[in-house]
Amino acid sequence: MRLRLVGVLGGVFLLSACATARAPDEAPTPPSPPAPSPGAPPRDGPPPAPIAFSSLTGWDSADHAEAFAAYQATCGVAKAPAEVEVCRRARAQPRLESDAARAFFEANFRLEPLPGEGVLTAYYAPEYTARTTPDAEYSAPVRPKPANHAALSGRADRAAIETTPPDVVLAWMRPEELFFLQIQGSGVLTFPDGVRVKVLFAAHNDLPFSGIANPMRDRGLLEANNTSGEAIRAWLAARRGPEADAIMRLNRRYVWFRLEADDGLHPLGAAGVPLPPDHAIAVDLSQHRVGELFWIDAEAPILSGAFPTYRRLAVALDTGGAIKGQVRADLYLGSGPEAGVEAGRVRHTLRMIRLAPRVGPDPTP
Repeated sequence: MRLRLVGVLGGVFLLSACATARAPDEAPTPPSPPAPSPGAPPRDGPPPAPIAFSSLTGWDSADHAEAFAAYQATCGVAKAPAEVEVCRRARAQPRLESDAARAFFEANFRLEPLPGEGVLTAYYAPEYTARTTPDAEYSAPVRPKPANHAALSGRADRAAIETTPPDVVLAWMRPEELFFLQIQGSGVLTFPDGVRVKVLFAAHNDLPFSGIANPMRDRGLLEANNTSGEAIRAWLAARRGPEADAIMRLNRRYVWFRLEADDGLHPLGAAGVPLPPDHAIAVDLSQHRVGELFWIDAEAPILSGAFPTYRRLAVALDTGGAIKGQVRADLYLGSGPEAGVEAGRVRHTLRMIRLAPRVGPDPTP
């Protein structure tokens, strides 16, 4: 194998594979980054009756200062005129403490509860170790988008791709960690010499995403209340090889990546801005617009070890292949192993309340 430097990225490199390598295990895919539509998706029927902020469980104790900072930093992605105006008002403010931030939200928005209940999950930006050459442990090639991507789309599944020797390899990873990198869509790789690079979504094979938690539960491989990401990863690592490959290949979708220099920022969502941890969600963009602000109220977790509730303001900044429906959200929890453990345990009953901008004169003092 020979090392090739990519000039625009300096320390970011590609490995050109000149020998047959074992094509290991990868899996689901993340948000395909579609261009967010500036227009509003159609919403049938009359708008819901507004409710009072005081009726929100947890509103009084929420971290409004942190939520305001997240909204202020990202609201520029919104395109609807009323949203643009409230964003202008927010950006005219200094950094607000909690009481002032709460007053801003209450003055500039009205609450519109969405009907019914759905599901909250969570995601994060993983940080993994990687190698420039394969070995028994680091045997999974991180592949770039292939030149024949159009011919593969919708036809070649993950098993077929993995059993084809790679022409070019960006890095080598542990198979189960590459599997989870593909689920999350982006992350950071660290090499033995200390070089850190961002590994970012490039494309997928256009086959439907299928989670493996339920099949593992149904086959008796994991207990029903122990299908967290942490439990799945441990099972796969302990059975690395054909047994783990067979489970991961139940998900036919395959993801290709690209590398960039690590800038230390959180990953970009579909809206094209860095995701603020704890206050950004992925939503179904056929139901919502990027930049919309929501109060999420999630409780009744089904996975062991989960936090009991998630109640906070969050901005719609991302989307994902498994995020379907009006009351469905995926909460971004940040980067690193602690965020990963927490994210893998989130599967809560969700209620969502949209914060719709108030029109009229600026009510901000």
